[in-house]
Amino acid sequence: MNTQFDMLSAIYNDTKGKKYDFAVQPWGATEPHNYHLPYMTDCYLAHDLSVDAVIKAYEKENVKGMVLPVIHLGSQNPGQRELPFCLHASYETQKAILSDIVSSLHYQGIHKLIIVNGHGGNSFKNMIRDLAVDYPDFLVVISNLFAIVPQAGYFEEKDDHAGEMETSVLMHYHPELVDLSVAGDGAYTPFRAASLRDGIGWTPRNWAKVSRDTGIGNPKRSTAEKGKRYAEEVSRKLSELFIDIAKGDLY
Repeated sequence: MNTQFDMLSAIYNDTKGKKYDFAVQPWGATEPHNYHLPYMTDCYLAHDLSVDAVIKAYEKENVKGMVLPVIHLGSQNPGQRELPFCLHASYETQKAILSDIVSSLHYQGIHKLIIVNGHGGNSFKNMIRDLAVDYPDFLVVISNLFAIVPQAGYFEEKDDHAGEMETSVLMHYHPELVDLSVAGDGAYTPFRAASLRDGIGWTPRNWAKVSRDTGIGNPKRSTAEKGKRYAEEVSRKLSELFIDIAKGDLY
């Protein structure tokens, strides 16, 4: 891996005097992921896919981005945040963190930031609108990681949380962190109200009433090969976004 693209390994000697076209902020959460995936699953996936995409963008169009350290503080549902070591971050906390990141980059002359969000509970749109008012010459873009490429054609069972997709992609990047032998089946109970199931209205699901093992989606058919194929397409699509942002191709 080229260290000039990733703050986890970059040193000042890599960055001094270099021009960066954009920064990428991976954003995850700290929460249980069934019995077989680490608490930091969303963070690993957001970070690793971001790094792959930044490298692809550089190799294809010579635009240079830096992947910032992943933010591990996500918004949690009731029934999940009561579980050991599940960390809930409020909207105000997340906005304060994002605002400080934007302020730092803006001061340094980097005016483009892409948030790569790996946690379904996070929502950034209102924050980004507020920042557009406070920093009119700074562009913030949000990409919700697993809304980029549909799961159909890659996985046999739909993944909502800690199922076949997340497990497969983590097996691709970090097989040493996955122990399928202890995985639950990810069975879940949907809302009884059809109007909520159909998206007519929305309220956060109570995780204690939804899932027995904290998973939603069966991980048992996961493989690293499936994860690699999916990760390649997600990172390719992300790299296209990075290139468009770097070049200013917005309107």
